[in-house]
Amino acid sequence: MTEKLQRKINNSSLDISNNITLSIQFSLDGFSFCITKNDTNEIQYYFTRSFTKTLKSPEKLLEKIKIIFEEEKELQKDFKKIRVIHENHLSALVPEAYFDKNLLVDYLDISIKTLKTDFIAFDTLQKIPAKNVYVPYVNINNYLFQSFGEFEYKHHHSVLLEKILQKKINNKAMYVNVAKTHLDIIVTNNSELLLINSFAFDTKEDFIYYILFVAEQLDLDTEKFLLTFSGLISKYDDIYMITYKYVRNINFVKIKEPIDSNFNEPYQKNYILLGE
Repeated sequence: MTEKLQRKINNSSLDISNNITLSIQFSLDGFSFCITKNDTNEIQYYFTRSFTKTLKSPEKLLEKIKIIFEEEKELQKDFKKIRVIHENHLSALVPEAYFDKNLLVDYLDISIKTLKTDFIAFDTLQKIPAKNVYVPYVNINNYLFQSFGEFEYKHHHSVLLEKILQKKINNKAMYVNVAKTHLDIIVTNNSELLLINSFAFDTKEDFIYYILFVAEQLDLDTEKFLLTFSGLISKYDDIYMITYKYVRNINFVKIKEPIDSNFNEPYQKNYILLGE
């Protein structure tokens, strides 16, 4: 099986000045980037590659990324701003009241196994008084620094939370972001965060189990609450169809500027990279 590759170029000519922003997102399952104009926020170029198999390590991911950088000439332009999103499940949310930057390892050791050599970072969240503590792929950060110089980077949970918590939705709501082998579940109540967690799944039964488990724990009525999907899911997937058997109100995230109606890519797939 070959890797799935999609590219899109905007109908307008690609800006050759440095008044453009490069946004990159990567995980052990794939690599995506888009180029936007700073003055209009118009998407000028979009690229995504899904790997055939989940890679075994950040070292293998770096090998893939180096090949992509050699092949994709658009990555060799001059950019005014560069944003990088690390997508992994090596993170923990810590309330500001309990946060101490000297205890980063302790926060993560509660839920994941860290190594002595791991570099640990944290994002300050804008919408809630909390820090997102996580392990970035530092080898890829180093490669990007050698390629571009300074850039800003965040964990994908931080980006998801910033997007979701700005929405004005009354009552309790659930957001599920789907990756190849994981799902991120976020639950809010009137824009207040109740829960964020990630779960690994192999089957559609695993998938719906975690959704229903969270719903039960937080007293979400499956006939009433709104579930909104983003990521690798469509109405034709088994995981969607089994969810619809148990949850009545299902929606997909909306992207303010869809890439292109002729581009064969569900808008919700790269919500973290492209969404509002």
